[in-house]
Amino acid sequence: MVQWATLVEAGDIGSTRVLPKRYEVMQITAAMVKELRERTGVGMMDCKKALLESKGDIEAAIELMRVAGLAKAAEKAGRIAADGVIAVRQTPNAKIYAMVEVNSETDFVAKSDDFTAFAEAVAACVLANRPKDIVALMKLPLAAGTSETVEVHRQQLVTKLGENISVRRFTRMESAADYLGVYLHGSRIGVLVDVKGGHKQLAKDLAMHIAASRPVCVSEKEMPPELLEKEREILKAQAADSGKPPDIIDKMVSGRLKRFMSEVTLLGQPFVKDTEMTVSELLKASGASVRAFSRFEVGEGIDKKTDNFAQDVMVQVRGG
Repeated sequence: MVQWATLVEAGDIGSTRVLPKRYEVMQITAAMVKELRERTGVGMMDCKKALLESKGDIEAAIELMRVAGLAKAAEKAGRIAADGVIAVRQTPNAKIYAMVEVNSETDFVAKSDDFTAFAEAVAACVLANRPKDIVALMKLPLAAGTSETVEVHRQQLVTKLGENISVRRFTRMESAADYLGVYLHGSRIGVLVDVKGGHKQLAKDLAMHIAASRPVCVSEKEMPPELLEKEREILKAQAADSGKPPDIIDKMVSGRLKRFMSEVTLLGQPFVKDTEMTVSELLKASGASVRAFSRFEVGEGIDKKTDNFAQDVMVQVRGG
């Protein structure tokens, strides 16, 4: 035997539907659905279903939706999220900055208000709380005065927006006395650079340079050994094809390796605003030095799935 429930919606007076036995007779009003939607951001039909299952108890409905969100988030966790945004927040005195990369699957979701607001909130959370790593960050309350963690909000956003969403990385940079250069290229590239000495415009120019030139590190002494060794092996293989004697090959590799290091280290690069001088020469002329920098670019290093649209359509047409 089935039982009946009356759903009252705006412009729908007393519309009746047959519902499964587990639902008791319960009137779900438009106001209840509206309140649940405003509090969760979830679609109307999902709100109705949760309210019916919770017998009209909004708090219980929210809990049910959170459980459902966990399941949906788990389903989507394996999907590649290589799009997204870089968000930056700062303290009022501009001495401390936080930068985060938050990823989505598509540019469409990355541009949505809900997604960008989440990214900004995560950056603010990093700024305020100084988490040691991503695991610690995800356990923190997303905003002061709330118990909802970054992870819980992420799961809710997955449910609402229908895509895998991840907080990929963050950095927090503090300069006690000198300058922090900051540059955002839209929402796709973000740079923070800690400059000792110099002036504010120099710090900003260096941030812009780093965004454009993609240095790996500040100087040669900071070069990652594995990167250097990998490049050395590549250069050796290239030089071997020349047929020259081993001693000449060694000199060729040495020269090319030195050129490579100048290309990927900040100090060795030509300054983007005046390519007649290197960044090292610019800093020397300004009486400044670079302590550290961070450069985030959305999706860099993530193996992205290459979609073949025509092939996908053909598979669907053939029922594959």
